[in-house]
Amino acid sequence: MMAFPKYKNYQNTAEDWLGEIPQHWQCLRTKNIFRLVVEPAPDNNDEELLSVYTDIGVKPRRELEERGNKASTTDGYWIVRKGDVIVNKLLAWMGAIGVSDYDGVTSPAYDILRAYKPIDSKFYHYLFRNQICINKLKQHSKGIMEMRLRLYFDEFGNIKIPYPPLEDQKRIVKFLDCKTAEIDQAIAQKQRLIELLQEQKAILINQAVTKGLNPNVTMRDSGIEWIGEIPEDWNTKKLKYVSRIFRGKFTHRPRNDPHLYNGQYPFIQTGDVAKAGKFLTDYKQTLNEKGLKVSTLIPKETVVITIAANIGDISILGIDACFPDSVVGFQPKSGLYRDFFYYILLSMKQQFINMSTKNTQMNLNVDRIGSNFVPVPNLSEQQRIVEWIEDQISDATEVEISLLRNISLLNEYKSIVIAQAVTGKIKI
Repeated sequence: MMAFPKYKNYQNTAEDWLGEIPQHWQCLRTKNIFRLVVEPAPDNNDEELLSVYTDIGVKPRRELEERGNKASTTDGYWIVRKGDVIVNKLLAWMGAIGVSDYDGVTSPAYDILRAYKPIDSKFYHYLFRNQICINKLKQHSKGIMEMRLRLYFDEFGNIKIPYPPLEDQKRIVKFLDCKTAEIDQAIAQKQRLIELLQEQKAILINQAVTKGLNPNVTMRDSGIEWIGEIPEDWNTKKLKYVSRIFRGKFTHRPRNDPHLYNGQYPFIQTGDVAKAGKFLTDYKQTLNEKGLKVSTLIPKETVVITIAANIGDISILGIDACFPDSVVGFQPKSGLYRDFFYYILLSMKQQFINMSTKNTQMNLNVDRIGSNFVPVPNLSEQQRIVEWIEDQISDATEVEISLLRNISLLNEYKSIVIAQAVTGKIKI
């Protein structure tokens, strides 16, 4: 940030999240820049249906129908005009807010804010979606627990935000469009390298767990399409016969009940499995005794797999933990080495995806999973294969970790640049 100049004179806003802003900027309440718009759509309209997402902002639902149910009618929905701010009152504290680049309609569950002062709407898109502002929105959201928080306009409207001269807004937007595009391109390049590394690892793992380590061994047809040929002394068995299967249990309805949380039992979300790597120990939520009664405590050492949304994310539990019903656990029986079983399931991800059903999102039936055949060599060979795999992929894994760290730093840098620009800490 030292490479950017500062404005000559600053004023104190007395707002802890803003601090000082340039002397020639104004600090106004949101309601002094935007008004709440309630404009019902006419019956039988054919307007574009819009939604706001935490990760990508406002997009037409038709482009992302897998993210939610398709509305049967949009009669009575709110009219949205290009440049309006759409606020998901339930998830604004997580970043579900953004400026619309489209005319259309959106759910009455959302608030529509329309500027009545001259603005470059992209400036406020950058401001409202930056973490410093999201933190402020969370402070003004009301609810008895985090997942019940709501941001109403009577609170949002009273939050003081910067209002630079229009020319400053336009200049900042132009700069941020260019700068964030550069950062996003660098991130995309690193993500592509990670994908290539993962593809190479997947090929290596699949070859090892289905063909073994001896290239000269006599092979036979397994009769299983995803496995192909296997060494002649290997067996194939169904998953349900070589492991005990645990189904996670915790549906959407009890998930909204605050009386079930904040106890001694770790509750691991589906997305945590994807982030965990080989071993899963981190969690952000817990269940109490009441929560445990409507869930399932899956024991440590269980191999878990996600069966909804991101199908086939796999990890090994490092703790006893509860899961939602979008996770299945496998506890290998005698004769099956846990880590070998983990690598088998890892190599089956595409198989699981192919088997899934798709409505609003992909789902995988537990019975379908259990009916899959897996290769089973003798125990000592399983252990040798695991040692070989982990030796072979160790360098690639280290590079992958380094790339992920770099991506995290780039995202952090992007957030800082945006925050500094929209609050006037650097002169653009």
